Amino acid sequence: MSIKANEVLDAKGLACPMPIVRTKKAIASLEPGQVIEVQATDKGSTADMKAWAEGTGHQYLGTVEEADVLKHYLRKASEAEAKEEIKHPHVMELADLRTKIEAGEAVALLDVREPAEYSFGHIPGAINIPLGELEERFEALDKDKAWHVICRSGNRSDLAAQKLTAKGFNKVTNVVPGMSTWDGAVEKDN
Repeated sequence: MSIKANEVLDAKGLACPMPIVRTKKAIASLEPGQVIEVQATDKGSTADMKAWAEGTGHQYLGTVEEADVLKHYLRKASEAEAKEEIKHPHVMELADLRTKIEAGEAVALLDVREPAEYSFGHIPGAINIPLGELEERFEALDKDKAWHVICRSGNRSDLAAQKLTAKGFNKVTNVVPGMSTWDGAVEKDN
């Protein structure tokens, strides 16, 4: 497959949210209709790029994997196609989540990181459904529960919280900043 990109962005070695942060900056300098190739090694970046493009009006064209590099292709939206980027309105600080958990409150926690990230350390009791699988698996979640959504930094969880709300979940909270600064108890999968 040969896709002609107007710009190539090197985001290799960067973890969430940096591939999206750099993509936002780089795509701003393109003309509508032009294509950017974002090279990344973060496995979660595919779901991140798709969700971010969907939320902003840019067109996610696809991803090609070459060796360990994911090449994401996005077409910049025209002014008529562009959407204002929104954030999920219900947010909870990580420290407040930790307080709830340590107080013994029952907390429904959805971790939307990739399986490898989850395996290396997650909050006990968290359910793992990666952002890229949420569309196909959201029915496995109880709509009546108050879901706390977490990822590495708060970006993927924001996108996931928006997706759940769009599917009719009424009690969804994005936990920020995410597992990158979690200092409470963790479980690891062997």
